Amino acid sequence: MNNDALKISNLYDLNETIAAKVFEDCTYPWEVLAKIGDFIVELGNSLPEDEYEKRGENIWVHRTANVFPSAYIAGPAIIGKDAEVRHCAFIRGKAIVGEGAVVGNSTELKNVILFNKVQVPHYNYVGDSVLGFKSHMGAGSITSNVKSDKTLVHVKGNVDGQSFDIATGLKKFGAMLGDNVEVGCGSVLNPGTIVGRESNIYPLSSVRGFIPAGSIYKKQGEVVTKR
Repeated sequence: MNNDALKISNLYDLNETIAAKVFEDCTYPWEVLAKIGDFIVELGNSLPEDEYEKRGENIWVHRTANVFPSAYIAGPAIIGKDAEVRHCAFIRGKAIVGEGAVVGNSTELKNVILFNKVQVPHYNYVGDSVLGFKSHMGAGSITSNVKSDKTLVHVKGNVDGQSFDIATGLKKFGAMLGDNVEVGCGSVLNPGTIVGRESNIYPLSSVRGFIPAGSIYKKQGEVVTKR
């Protein structure tokens, strides 16, 4: 079947991330997850010193970024221009926080790429995930990145009446959110979730599989197209 809807080119505007190069030679966004750490070190060492301050081992923070004193950042990590990392944020490493992005109070990041203007502003966990330009996770919404039975993650769904099941070969895989996705408060994005551009997830949802672009996810089995 045609899996174009899952491809990087249909989910993300690569002009809206400092990490565009890591997506080269990849077809699907989850293919970058294993590359994020090494890529950050390579990119960080090339960043201009007049724009980025190196803090600790393999941590680069843009001089316009606002990092609260109580935030914890482990490397490798890059915090972009005008980004805000708020009180008690916990960045565990392998994280790129895009230009103008917000990492909120008690939010935890690990092995992620946040495109520019992403907001994970309140009590979010985002692991082994890629969040597209201006995507937003409501308070308490999280990405679940390991299946309960610890088996490898598959991406499943339906496009144009045809079902698909793609083996990713990954044990840890959270969610891929396209540009301008809105996730409602208290939602759980289960391992292998892909949400197409401009889609909305209702609050308190448990989401799994592929949600097409321009959709409203109300509950499992009830996904409608925006008018």
